[in-house]
Amino acid sequence: MGWRLRIMTYYSLHQNSAIASFKQATLLGQAPDKGLYFPAIIPAFEPKWLKDIEHHSNEAIAFETIQPFIGDEIDKSSLQCIVQETINFPIPLIDVTDQIAVLELFHGPTHAFKDVGARFMSRCLGYFTRETHQKAIVLVATSGDTGGAVAHGFYNVEGVDVLILYPSGKVSAVQEKQLTTLGKNIHALEVDGTFDDCQQMVKTAFADTSFTGKLFLTSANSINVARWLPQQIYYLLAWKQWKNKSMPPVFSVPSGNFGNICAGMLAFLRGMPAHRFIAACNANDTVPSFMETNSYQPKPAVATLSNAMDVSDPSNFVRILALFHQSQEKLRQVLSAVRISDEETRTTLRRVHHSTGYTLDPHGAVGYLALERYLNEYPEKAGIFLETAHPIKFYNVVEPVINSKVPMPESVKGVLELEKKSVMVEADYLALKAYLIRSYS
Repeated sequence: MGWRLRIMTYYSLHQNSAIASFKQATLLGQAPDKGLYFPAIIPAFEPKWLKDIEHHSNEAIAFETIQPFIGDEIDKSSLQCIVQETINFPIPLIDVTDQIAVLELFHGPTHAFKDVGARFMSRCLGYFTRETHQKAIVLVATSGDTGGAVAHGFYNVEGVDVLILYPSGKVSAVQEKQLTTLGKNIHALEVDGTFDDCQQMVKTAFADTSFTGKLFLTSANSINVARWLPQQIYYLLAWKQWKNKSMPPVFSVPSGNFGNICAGMLAFLRGMPAHRFIAACNANDTVPSFMETNSYQPKPAVATLSNAMDVSDPSNFVRILALFHQSQEKLRQVLSAVRISDEETRTTLRRVHHSTGYTLDPHGAVGYLALERYLNEYPEKAGIFLETAHPIKFYNVVEPVINSKVPMPESVKGVLELEKKSVMVEADYLALKAYLIRSYS
C-alpha cells in the first residue's frame, strides 16, 4: 500500500491504565483497570488498494488489513507467515438467492469462524513469548465455538497452557468434544452456570492483584486485540468476492459477544464499502433493546438453539460505542439490531433448505432471517450474511428440522469418538482461583 505504520498504541476504554503496545495489549488481554484495549487511531485503507482488491491475494489482503495495528512489533517476514497460517483454508462467498449471499467461515480446522482469530492470536503469543521463561496461562470463556478454536489454535504451542471455561450442558456435543479431548496443554473447566458466569470469572481473574508477578495470565476471548482485530479480514475477503461493486452490501452478522460485527464496522470506518450492518441476535436481546430504548440493561442469559450467541452482556459492545464516539445517533446510521426467536430459527432452517437447497446452522439462520427482513423492506439492496459454523456442529438441532442428514466431515467424525476430559467447577471465581493456585503455584 506504499506505507507502513511503525507504531500502534492502545488505550483502555476505562482510561485508567497506561498506554500499551500491541505486544503488551496481547499479553495482558485486558487492561489493569478492567477496560478493553482500543487502538489509538483508526488507520484508513488506501482507496486505490481497495479499488484493486480483486487483484490481490487473500494473504496480501490479510497482511495489509492487520499490519497497521502491529507496526514493527512483529517483523514483516514473521507476520506474513502468521497471516498465511491464519487463513490457509477457503473463505468463499456463495450466492443463496438473487439478493442474498453467504460468507462461509467454517472451512477451518474446527469448522467455526473463530479459527481465524484463534490461529492468529496463538501465533502472535508464541512469537512474543519465545524469549521468556515464564509459562503463559491463557484463560478463555466460551459459549461454544471459541473453546474449540482456541484449543486447536494453541494446541502444543510451547510455553503456553490454555484453560477453557464453558457452561455445562449449554454447548453442542461437537463443540464440547472439540474443546475437551485434546489434552496436553489444553485444559477444560466445565462451569455449573452460564457463559456470562464463565466470562465474569475470567475477567475477575485478570483483575486479581494477588496473582500479580506470580502467574502470567492472558485472554483468548475477543476482548484480546489479537483475537478481535484479525476478524476484519472476513469482510475484506467478502468485498473482494462481491460482484456488484457499485452497490455495497448489507452485512448481517450473527452476534453474541459482538467481536465479529465490531471488527466489520472497524473495517467499514477504515474505508471498506458497506451499506449497513445488522446485528442478528437471538432471545438474548440486550443490544436490540438498547437500540430501541437507549437503555443498556443486561438480563440473565437464556439458552437458545444458537448457543454461541447466548450472551447477555456482550463485552465488545463498548468497542462499538467507542468507534462511534459514544454517539447513538451516528451508530444508528450504520447499525441495526434485531432479535430472532428459536421458532423463527427453526422455520428459517426448514424453509431455506427446502427452497434453495442450502443448509444453514442455527446461527446462520438467525443471520439469514435478519437480512431477509431488511431486504424485504429495501428490495433494491442486496447483502451478505455470515455463516459462522458448519451445520454439523448442531446436527441434533438441524437434522430433525430439515428432515435430512447433514454430511459429516471426517475430522468431526474422529473427534466424536474421543474421550471427554474436563473438571467440573462451581460458577464462582473462588473455584477458578483455587484451580489456578493448585495447578500453577
